[in-house]
Amino acid sequence: MTQTYDSVSLKSMIEAQLDEHLDGVTALYRRLHEHPELPFQEHKTSAQVAEALRAQGFEVTQGVGGTGVVAMLRNGDGPTVMLRSDLDALPILEDTGVDFASRDTGQTPDGRQVPVMHACGHDLHSSCLVGAGAVLMALREHWQGTLMLIAQPAEEIFGGAQAMLADGLYDRFARPDIVLGQHNMPALAGTVGHTEGQAMAAATTLKVTVHGAGGHGSMPAQTIDPVVIAAHIVTRLQTIVAREVPPEQTVVVTVGKLVAGTQGNIIPHSAEMEVNVRGFDDALHRRVLEAIERIVRAECEAGRSPKPPEFEVLTETITLRNDDAAVARVRAKHAELLGESTLFDMPRVNGSEDFPYFGNADAGGFGGDDIPCVYWFVGATPDARWQQTPGESLSEKLSQLEMPHSPYYFPGNDVTVRTAMAAFAAGALAWLAPRERDTPGA
Repeated sequence: MTQTYDSVSLKSMIEAQLDEHLDGVTALYRRLHEHPELPFQEHKTSAQVAEALRAQGFEVTQGVGGTGVVAMLRNGDGPTVMLRSDLDALPILEDTGVDFASRDTGQTPDGRQVPVMHACGHDLHSSCLVGAGAVLMALREHWQGTLMLIAQPAEEIFGGAQAMLADGLYDRFARPDIVLGQHNMPALAGTVGHTEGQAMAAATTLKVTVHGAGGHGSMPAQTIDPVVIAAHIVTRLQTIVAREVPPEQTVVVTVGKLVAGTQGNIIPHSAEMEVNVRGFDDALHRRVLEAIERIVRAECEAGRSPKPPEFEVLTETITLRNDDAAVARVRAKHAELLGESTLFDMPRVNGSEDFPYFGNADAGGFGGDDIPCVYWFVGATPDARWQQTPGESLSEKLSQLEMPHSPYYFPGNDVTVRTAMAAFAAGALAWLAPRERDTPGA
């Protein structure tokens, strides 16, 4: 006679493994945090992650999609479950005050030397992927299937997911049946938030160059002023959301950068701006981009620009849509193994990710049917800080706390590290087939 392990036994085994590996994962997290690297430059970061996974017994391949890491554990017949983390950091000067704060610098693609910080917690994600790998490796006699761990480069510039897919991720290793990911956020540490359907926005950053004919500021009639044209563009772009987007839809159009000229009495030859667009409907997102181009061209024509404007997509990603049935399945396993009281309903986030390329067959370029995805959030604010923060609701408290991409943001407390390890492991176990065991005396 055979039977599978009950949830109480499985939970206690996971807890024991978390106890055993927490210190090692925390040490790895601190090393990664102290020495962050910019997108597609994560050579030392990926090497440390690869070394840790190889030491656990995974079959590890480095250099996938540039600096990506793939670790495989083939453990009998069953589903292929992919857990994804990210590796890269941001050009931010850290001001968290922790004794392992980053003091490193890096070089941007345009040659600038900048401070670098893990201000989005990707160091936490990858170290907890290693921790979840250790837990699942130790419990491999209790499940069967294939575990596929991904440490992805260049999430911050929406480049790493497509780079790994273009490098043959699913052909060289395995095509997963489910793709799982998670991200830290300043909710209460120890909690996990789930979202069905639309979870994160599509995003495009568009560089626009407007051409003029420069000259002396005292003789504007002999010039074509690109600054005036750009100013009209900035104002006119605000009408897209106000007059072209249905009221029930959420779209943001932001001109975050506008550069022109060198001093006040010189009319420049050109002006450059960067426009960021976010929304939750990919078709509507494309129409908004078309509207931006239409307005830019029209304003340039109205302003007598001597040649057409130039457009360049700097970064772009699609909407992150969680599969409803898959969310329910993962949430049930989280409730079973982490506790129902640790879970909360997470509202959709206007931030963006390149994670959805792993599930979208057309956008990801891997063909066939889409692969269901689940992406959840792990709280990172210690209890004492959470209780001291004004507000009753989640949104009220979040408005008072440091957010990712802040020089003060630090998600790496022990409770969050442990919870992120557990959430990853439990999410995988929602899909990996349970292995039957013999009943004593049968």
